[in-house]
Amino acid sequence: MDYVKTNEIDPAKLDAIVSRAIGDLSAGYGGVMVSIGHRLGLYKAMAGAGPLSAHELATRTGCAERYIREWLNSQVAGGYVLFHAVSDSFELTPEQALVLANEDSPVFLAAAWGVPASMWSDEEKALEAFRKGSGIAWGDHDGRLYCGVASLYRNAYKASLVPEWLPALDGVVDKLKAGASVADVGCGHGHSTVLMAQAFPASRFRGFDTHRVSLDEGRKIAAEAGVSGRVAFETARAENYPGKGYDLICFFDCLHDMGDPLAAARHAARTLAPDGTVMLVEPFANDCVDDNISPVARMYYAASTTICCAHAISDGGHMVLGAQAGEARLREIFYKAGFTRFRRAMATPFNLVLEARL
Repeated sequence: MDYVKTNEIDPAKLDAIVSRAIGDLSAGYGGVMVSIGHRLGLYKAMAGAGPLSAHELATRTGCAERYIREWLNSQVAGGYVLFHAVSDSFELTPEQALVLANEDSPVFLAAAWGVPASMWSDEEKALEAFRKGSGIAWGDHDGRLYCGVASLYRNAYKASLVPEWLPALDGVVDKLKAGASVADVGCGHGHSTVLMAQAFPASRFRGFDTHRVSLDEGRKIAAEAGVSGRVAFETARAENYPGKGYDLICFFDCLHDMGDPLAAARHAARTLAPDGTVMLVEPFANDCVDDNISPVARMYYAASTTICCAHAISDGGHMVLGAQAGEARLREIFYKAGFTRFRRAMATPFNLVLEARL
């Protein structure tokens, strides 16, 4: 069936959309190669080593040389590895290593490909959810999702949470230094909880989440960091976690995933100390869709479709915000919950850091 008449086609516009689609398809193929390189330790073996032949990299990693050479060629084609034709060797630059090999780098992204891998794996679930309007709980996704998300956010939090985000809040750092009670709601693997505990030894922290597997991982991370005595991880929902008088309640990239974010904000109001602070970190978004046209927004909308909205619907779906809710909608929720002050403390290309007070 002809959907449009040939004389209605603008060749330049057609070329542009075909080029975009091919670029996206190439990125998808390339993501598989990045994940393989990460999981086999290929990037780490190349980092700081200078030019290596395919044979040398295969020897270093215990992999088959023919596969290594083809993988290296794909990395050269994608701009992730340099090729030296004279010596038939391949090199990972220091900048490339920060993104692909150094797992402590704030721009390390190799493991983040676990997220789209999980989205593909869960495609049949997504199709069913679209057709029925049903939800998909966080714990029902492919296991690569959790590690991918944790990896994506861990280093960003490590680079920004203590040195930038907390100081942007009014008086919070002084309270944490003196000794504060902190709730990290929707803590996941607990990277944010542990980072704060390491930075502020006089304070005590409680991480709450409904995903038991993530909480188990959080306990391991806290033990490895030596902060288990001041950090507790507990299974609880955002609208009924225990405790009162919290000096700081944090929601790190999770409020939009909840089925009733208003109930979560109201519970925060009930459990917050009179002079306490809610720190709300959400994916960056402008308030209008046509102001959210960017690679980051596209990534967030896609994840929101199959992960964030899907979980919120499975969680009751009273208010399905999505990952691009925007500051205005978030402000409205907190005002309805009884907060009287709400402001943007700061923003990055990836996050809004918002402050709410009673």
